[in-house]
Amino acid sequence: MKESLLYEQLKDYTVRCNVCQRRCVIREDESGWCRTRKNKAGRLFSLIYARVATWCVSPIEKKPMYHFYPGSRWLSLGTLGCNFRCPGCQNYDLSFAEIEAELKNTDEILPEEAIALAKRDNCRGISFTYNEPTIWFEYTLDCAKLAKQNGLLANYVTNGSITQEALDMIGPYLDSFRADIKGFSKEFYLKVAHLEDFTGVLEVTKRAKSKWNMYVEIVTNIIPGFSDDEKQLKAIADWIYRELGKDTPWHVTQFIPHLKLSYLQATSVSTLERARQIGKTRGLQYVYIGNIPGHSAQDTYCPDCGELLIQRDWFSVEKNNLLVNRCPKCARLIAGRFD
Repeated sequence: MKESLLYEQLKDYTVRCNVCQRRCVIREDESGWCRTRKNKAGRLFSLIYARVATWCVSPIEKKPMYHFYPGSRWLSLGTLGCNFRCPGCQNYDLSFAEIEAELKNTDEILPEEAIALAKRDNCRGISFTYNEPTIWFEYTLDCAKLAKQNGLLANYVTNGSITQEALDMIGPYLDSFRADIKGFSKEFYLKVAHLEDFTGVLEVTKRAKSKWNMYVEIVTNIIPGFSDDEKQLKAIADWIYRELGKDTPWHVTQFIPHLKLSYLQATSVSTLERARQIGKTRGLQYVYIGNIPGHSAQDTYCPDCGELLIQRDWFSVEKNNLLVNRCPKCARLIAGRFD
């Protein structure tokens, strides 16, 4: 076990965890919502430090991120547990895991070993993904620090629920922040994420870019009957435009029926195309459709002249016609970070 970096000691051996925005108050010998942090005699410990449940080397497009070193390879690490447990989670075997019972099924990969793996496989950096990276904050922080020392990058694929103080602690070492804006209503976040106030997700995502200069892309997995209404889609697009800027990529992705939401239909292509059009109409320059192989909206086009800049096939880059970061036809500067 690793002692938590961010918690308060309260009376009667109770503690308050300050890693995620739930800020769980945890009694002695109990765990918080994510079940990965336990109170032992008034001290809070992470049960999952360096405990890796799944890992692989994958392209940055799989996060998905389209304007952050396209085609680059990333050591992608995930652990057990989550602080949301969404009813249609695709990685439910990780997110809904009984932590203490299933730790035996994980591998210990210390930060030094993670760096060695990334270098061995010619990765651009380390991505914390598959489940919410905030819950093993201490490990991601140690890995991100070592990554920077070794000329590697670090990426969070996150639901945006990290606290401001945790973000500010890892901010100097984290290079990109691929955040979910799952919906845009209190009712949605209560029903899907069991989170009473989603405005903290918005504020910390904005802070990742404005204070720490992280490169940010946004994903909305559009769930039929939950987040496919025009009001929420317009609100998300407007928020991205206003707070992150018109050049921030927005990925609208197809929901695949699963788990407790297996009774739903997959998001229709027409719904995704409508969401993309909403984003474009509200002024966003780069709106992508995800989880629909072969759709032209997975490619990158110049917002000015319409030139095809990056052609993708699922998660792979088939053609990259950019001249570093400019359109080869009209020389427009294309937002993002490119080689």
